[in-house]
Amino acid sequence: MRRFLKLSTLLCLIIITFLVKTNGQPLRIAVAANAQFVTDSLKNAYQKLHPAKIELIVSSSGKLTAQIEHGAPYDIFMSADMKYAEAIYHAGNALTKPKVYAAGKLVLWTTKDLSVTGLDALKNPAIKSIAVASPKTAPYGVATITALKKAGIYASIKNKIVFGESISQVNQYQLSGATDVAFTALSIVKSPELSHKGKWTAINNDLYEPIDQGVVILKHARNAQLNQAQGFYQFLFSRQGKDIFKYFGYNVK
Repeated sequence: MRRFLKLSTLLCLIIITFLVKTNGQPLRIAVAANAQFVTDSLKNAYQKLHPAKIELIVSSSGKLTAQIEHGAPYDIFMSADMKYAEAIYHAGNALTKPKVYAAGKLVLWTTKDLSVTGLDALKNPAIKSIAVASPKTAPYGVATITALKKAGIYASIKNKIVFGESISQVNQYQLSGATDVAFTALSIVKSPELSHKGKWTAINNDLYEPIDQGVVILKHARNAQLNQAQGFYQFLFSRQGKDIFKYFGYNVK
């Protein structure tokens, strides 16, 4: 009887320890920098419906991909394009196939007293520095360089370009005054945090490939957070989730 009680007590301790450990872990979402503000709004809306601890890890898609490939304990990856999400899936690091959650848009933004009515404005001698996300790690950087080349002005202004690792760093350059103008995401300038800062103009969609952004549930979610990961994943495609994306300027289907 005493032995049975000891075994029962040990079993209870194991279960309690497991539950505490499991429930204490946040759902960790790796988010491309352009989707930082919209995902924060999605998180808040989701948490009103479901008790969940959620942590956002914001960086460039390329850097997040490298971290995931090296074992970073993330549960969901919201990339700025489909390429990086597909790379994670084909490497065997995802439980779901990549799916487009929204399509982003590129804008030219300034917080200074400058005219940014179009790309030709970049030729203005008053504009001496242009912040652009690195095309090596950030899909919005690829879109920017593509747009500049298609518009026929890349060669004339390339010496003005200051590269940032991600859209987040590009925004920091602009907000700090380190650059005169910046190419960023529409979702950034429409966010409540930055909508009152500066002015912007949308870049013609014909100048760059559609920025279809992909999401996957990662293998790490199997450890403790699969139900929450699936719940948040489904929320992205719900009517409420889509409305939030639309509010931030994304296209959704």
